[in-house]
Amino acid sequence: MSGRVKGFRFAGVHGGVKADGGLDMGLIVADEPASAAGVFTENRVRAAPVVISERRLRAGACQAVLVNSGNANACTGQEGRQAALALTRVTASALGVSRSLVAPASTGVIGVQLPEARMAEAIPALIGDLSEAGASRFSRSIMTTDRGPKVVRAELKVGRTTCTILGIAKGAGMIHPNMATTLAFVTTDASVDPTTLRRMLRQATEVTFNRATVDGDTSTNDSIYALASGAATGRPIDSGATSGRRFLDALTEVLEGLAKKIVADGEGAEHLVRVQVDGALTDADAVQIARTVAGSQLVKTALHGCDPNWGRILAAAGRSGARFNPDHVSVKIGQVAIYERGTPIMTEKTERKAVATMKRAEYVISVTVGRGRGIGHYWTCDLGHEYVRINADYRT
Repeated sequence: MSGRVKGFRFAGVHGGVKADGGLDMGLIVADEPASAAGVFTENRVRAAPVVISERRLRAGACQAVLVNSGNANACTGQEGRQAALALTRVTASALGVSRSLVAPASTGVIGVQLPEARMAEAIPALIGDLSEAGASRFSRSIMTTDRGPKVVRAELKVGRTTCTILGIAKGAGMIHPNMATTLAFVTTDASVDPTTLRRMLRQATEVTFNRATVDGDTSTNDSIYALASGAATGRPIDSGATSGRRFLDALTEVLEGLAKKIVADGEGAEHLVRVQVDGALTDADAVQIARTVAGSQLVKTALHGCDPNWGRILAAAGRSGARFNPDHVSVKIGQVAIYERGTPIMTEKTERKAVATMKRAEYVISVTVGRGRGIGHYWTCDLGHEYVRINADYRT
């Protein structure tokens, strides 16, 4: 799959952040200032690059995003803030652009100061690595505990022109909504004004990244950056026209694909599961039920053991705070009904079928709570021994 998006170049190099010599600094550069928008963590403890980027993207323009992995630059005080600012200044100077058009992003261990001097020395090499085909190196440079890069591409027609949306993300642990506990970077060669881009990014994020959970932890560094170059066509996206609907659909497709990859890569995860709820009084109730079931540690460990434990699912739904009649609840694992209208119906045969379904890499748990019109979903994964091992040893 090609990583080229007109008007953008990408790079990834080793800058001295990771001790193992792996790629740890990435850069996205637009040929000209691009329309820009961002969605950032709602955690009150926020990393220095989050604070800086949120402020800079309010202007609606960005020309470069400087990213490092291996160090979150979070809880690092004034020194961490000054390091992030200094590195964006060095990058801006080397690129010949305004420093206000360079946004920083970091991911990794919290509470450790950036190796600013080493990173500054690596910036010329990082800029030298820039190419239109550099998205693959960039995607690897932002990884921490990820098992592999996460890249999703979609196309849409604007008039007779084919435009591209490319999404690149990292994330495996510390995954829970508000917004979605990861770093994600979206570039498009469509022409989108900042206001429209900001509104559509929030809409797409709400039904994708904000419907994903791995472990219930919202990170200090969550950020989604979206940049639109307009290099493919000068015809602007009109949110009220066909082009607007197509762009929003394509953007949602990209973010949904990235969110699924992140949850599937949950540290040690073996199963990607969609919790689908219908029959609720409202969509909000359905989402709340799905969120609670998907986030339940007891449910997630049952997923790991391939145990069709409907009792854990019902108990999680019952404590969600949403209104429903327990006597009206039905549960399916894939196509296998295991609980129907308040009564368990699982036999030895259906349990074997349910277990077989749960051994798949991806499947759906369906929960019907009544006859209402409310529907909602959440993506989750199993939680097992490997998650504990990775996170117990993360700093050592």
